Amino acid sequence: MVKKQINLGLQGGGAHGAYTWGVLDRLLEEDDLEISAISGTSAGALNGAALKAGMISGGRQGARDNLDWLWQKVSGVGESQLSGWLAPFGVGAISRAMEYSWHSAVSTAMTQIVSPYVYGPAYKNPLRDIVEKFNYDLVCGQDAPRFFVGATKVRDGKIKIFEGDEIGPDALLASACLPTLFQAVDIVDPETGKSEAYWDGGYTGNPALFPLYTRNLPPDIVVININPLERADLPKTPIEIQNRINEISFNSSLLRELRAIEFVQRLLDMGRIEEGQMNRVYIHMIADDDLMSKLSIATKTVPNPAVISALRAAGRVSAEQFLTHDIDHVGKRSSVDLKQMFS
Repeated sequence: MVKKQINLGLQGGGAHGAYTWGVLDRLLEEDDLEISAISGTSAGALNGAALKAGMISGGRQGARDNLDWLWQKVSGVGESQLSGWLAPFGVGAISRAMEYSWHSAVSTAMTQIVSPYVYGPAYKNPLRDIVEKFNYDLVCGQDAPRFFVGATKVRDGKIKIFEGDEIGPDALLASACLPTLFQAVDIVDPETGKSEAYWDGGYTGNPALFPLYTRNLPPDIVVININPLERADLPKTPIEIQNRINEISFNSSLLRELRAIEFVQRLLDMGRIEEGQMNRVYIHMIADDDLMSKLSIATKTVPNPAVISALRAAGRVSAEQFLTHDIDHVGKRSSVDLKQMFS
């Protein structure tokens, strides 16, 4: 059996990363699909770490089990009482209730006037207890899939890609560090001995695709996108406006990389660049913008069990659609029309 080889680009988006969990859960059921490398940011980095560690220790089922464990833990970080009585009305109703709840309003206001540094020695990132439980001998191991984690340097705004032994609890926390909620994560550079502060990787690479361009990796990149690229309705309320600003900023780095890929592929097609001088890159995308458009920052930052369950189910459906309609393009061409995307 000839396996189809893909690389994964896993976007960040807080608790909406449960959608990616669902996608991965379905893809891991395919024995003839091989994941060669993963580039993850924020929630995508946590998903990638869980997948790799589980894959090495227990194969495909081990990866699925590890992802299940991760999201059971995440669900408990911010469980909301809203999930019980609003669940029958769907994720849109839950999202709206969370957006306009007193708790959400106060929390949003507090992030504008209170720094996460006011807590002093009492501060603790709520994700630390989760990421410290990963087996980093496996996460950092040389066995496939290769794993890359993106974070943003606070002082110069440049992207940092962690790989191999550089990946530890702090690297994952750095990749998921929203600056209005969490203190910057300080990590010592082993080469310079200097400490560098990091924020969420989504500002500079969501996810970073360039680590996946190397010749020893397959040309196909499957991007699991959890921030809507388009919204039909114009945002008008303060919450809607802030939510759309968040989505645009976290998609901008991905769109820049996709535009660069489209430009290089066009030059290759025109013969302006000789084959072999630059890599062929085939882009595929798994997304559910209709569902994500019903959600907001509130459901990203406060894990809600009902929303997480719905996102997982939606991710599995989207993965099934990819396997039905686009999998035959792998190794041959992109299933995303990049030229049309930027026309």
